[in-house]
Amino acid sequence: MSSTAASTTPPDTANWSVWHIDPAHSLVEFGVRHMMVSTVRGRFTGLSGTIVDAREDPKLSSVKAAIDVTTLITGDPRRDEHLRSADFFDVAKYPSMTFESRRISGPRDRFTIIGDRTIHGVTREVTLHATFNGTGTSPFGQRVAGFTAETTINRKDFGLNWNAALETGGVLVGDQAKVAIEIEAVLQDPMRDNQAS
Repeated sequence: MSSTAASTTPPDTANWSVWHIDPAHSLVEFGVRHMMVSTVRGRFTGLSGTIVDAREDPKLSSVKAAIDVTTLITGDPRRDEHLRSADFFDVAKYPSMTFESRRISGPRDRFTIIGDRTIHGVTREVTLHATFNGTGTSPFGQRVAGFTAETTINRKDFGLNWNAALETGGVLVGDQAKVAIEIEAVLQDPMRDNQAS
């Protein structure tokens, strides 16, 4: 078979599986330098989305996720309100962040996801370094899978430009944000979905 013919052959999706991110057991954490000397950490707990596992050909797998920005927590209510304000995330105008993969490469246990991240209405390409943590069965009989992913982004790439100069030099808030994602996803049950419909 020629390479041209092979490229136009539709993929066999019979063995593919769909997993739904469980918001109750998933989160996104971030860390940003504060006053050039320490790190402030926070998290978003409103993570949802879908993972399509193409099994034999991970390149055909995909991830689509959204984060409810209003779920931001840093441990300081005043700081949280400032981060939600128009100075930073402007949640009144941009209540969610999204990610959609464009390509996935590497082995199943450790792989790279390249996709489009939209924050504050601005879309940029980001690279996630991901680890597959395994699967298990919950007490409710659901098949679950765990993933960890990490990346570093520059907040100014997404229009989050607010800052304040320090009298001693430097700025109040660092530009680089280290992001760590923990995901627990639940396997979609085709039989249950068919019964519900």
